[in-house]
Amino acid sequence: MTRPPASPATRQPDSPYQRFIGFSRTDQSDGFMRLELDMRPELENPLGIPHGGVHAAMLDSAMGWAGTWTVDGSPVRKSVTLNLNVSYLATPAPTDNGIRLIAEGRKVGGGRKVFFSEGELRDGTGRVLARATGTFRYLD
Repeated sequence: MTRPPASPATRQPDSPYQRFIGFSRTDQSDGFMRLELDMRPELENPLGIPHGGVHAAMLDSAMGWAGTWTVDGSPVRKSVTLNLNVSYLATPAPTDNGIRLIAEGRKVGGGRKVFFSEGELRDGTGRVLARATGTFRYLD
């Protein structure tokens, strides 16, 4: 995914869930959000790979935050997920290989109350692990 140019923004504070999972926001601009996570063993499934719920949580967050961009001084926008569809495309390497997950979300349309986003999750080598689409509702 290519991203739009960056500009200043008002940012929502980190959520308790975000801090629990451990992903961080590494890039944001109008209609775009990137999140990154260095995997830890407690986020693995029984196969020793990242749990699919980690993929879904990162994609949901990246896509939702992509649609809530505001310029500095504007009130922070909030949204909730109405629909989330995740397609798992590849199996990531085991976490003992130091895997990094990178989720990117992009707002692709919508209106005053509802918006649509697409997302992609890759590992640190750039291999696409999952793609997602979502529908979100603004809480303004």
